[in-house]
Amino acid sequence: MIRTTPVSEVMTREVVFVGPDETMGRVRDLFHENNIHHLPVVKDAQVVGMVSKSDYLMLLHGFTLFNTKESRYFNDTVADNMLVGEVMSQPVVFVYADDAVEVAVGMFRENRFHAMPVLERGTKQLRGILTVMDLLNLAFR
Repeated sequence: MIRTTPVSEVMTREVVFVGPDETMGRVRDLFHENNIHHLPVVKDAQVVGMVSKSDYLMLLHGFTLFNTKESRYFNDTVADNMLVGEVMSQPVVFVYADDAVEVAVGMFRENRFHAMPVLERGTKQLRGILTVMDLLNLAFR
């Protein structure tokens, strides 16, 4: 049954992450290079925050109808000088790898976000990331 499927069977295992002392410019590059929308923020092997593409886009001044050289320069300057730790969401809502999918679904429905880190019970180290898309893939496979 889908509800009791362990999160570890559904999550994305290859996780791209950043540290809190990296720049939002690095986040921009990772979003672009990997076609992703969420990055766990890891410090000393522990997840300390999350940064989403929405968080990044809220920083941008160049939300205009015109993609000008000046607006791109301004946005790149802001991103290259702002640290992830200044933007990330915290505290982090997470699930454990051995939790049932129905636990994750309840958390998504209650909190209305689209991704959360998956941690190893006991060590709380990052094992994966679970997105709403992972759950859709499970429901329709």
